[in-house]
Amino acid sequence: MGDARTAIGYHEQDLAIRREIGERRGEGNALGNVGNAHADLGDARQAIGYCQQALLIDREIGYKPGEGSDLWNSARTHASLGNRPEAIARAAAALEIYEAIAHPSAAKVRATLAEWRAT
Repeated sequence: MGDARTAIGYHEQDLAIRREIGERRGEGNALGNVGNAHADLGDARQAIGYCQQALLIDREIGYKPGEGSDLWNSARTHASLGNRPEAIARAAAALEIYEAIAHPSAAKVRATLAEWRAT
């Protein structure tokens, strides 16, 4: 609904619950959502930190769709900071995962990655 600050509050509540019940996949998802909301607020450094936490969990539990999303979200955030080499590296890693699992976002990531590499 466009209110990232309110969203952060709700996602942090979700995160606390997921941690309390030990639901790692939901914890990773909640961390990613908090990160995306921080990105929406322009707080890129916070966003990257949350994406990194989500990535660690998704790798730990072997959840490839989440791992791809975490990498892609952090790639976009690095790009917003002007850190093109890191953005490209993360987007390439996300694309590799997305292609391996036939994820519907693969085409979007492939196109953006090509654009970043061309500029």
